[in-house]
Amino acid sequence: MSYSCTEILDESIKLELLVSDLYMLFYHSFPEDADFWWKLSLEEKNHAALVRSIRDIFQSVSGLPESMFSSSAEDIKNTNLRTGSLLETFRNAPPSRTEAFRIALDLEESAGELHYQKFMTDHLHEKINEVFKQLNGEDKNHAERIRSRMTRSGIEVKTEQ
Repeated sequence: MSYSCTEILDESIKLELLVSDLYMLFYHSFPEDADFWWKLSLEEKNHAALVRSIRDIFQSVSGLPESMFSSSAEDIKNTNLRTGSLLETFRNAPPSRTEAFRIALDLEESAGELHYQKFMTDHLHEKINEVFKQLNGEDKNHAERIRSRMTRSGIEVKTEQ
């Protein structure tokens, strides 16, 4: 089955949020490690927000090339199903502390999380730089277009004093 870049990113966002929820469950289950799990949970939420922003930026600017993705949506979906199942199980009976750490490590080494890391390190910096350059250029263009529109509309363009 073939998936679009948007579907892969949507699944990636879902994964980051599910992992965040799992870490929050660990936060509540293991007071001795609460700060650790809290921080990881927040970082996963931040990852989700960043992936969402990237998806939205690239959809509006130029789209995302398929070559940027090392994992398939199917791999990420499978990890999402597994993580959702773990959440349901552990809401009723939290794992041992050791099991929680092992599960977390396994998830962080899963296709979806590794995909996120690879995506962020291999591709994002050059693409984001390109987008920000374009956005900066468009901002300059916005000012020029506003001035032009004001002039055409008979609105005085005042200079800063």
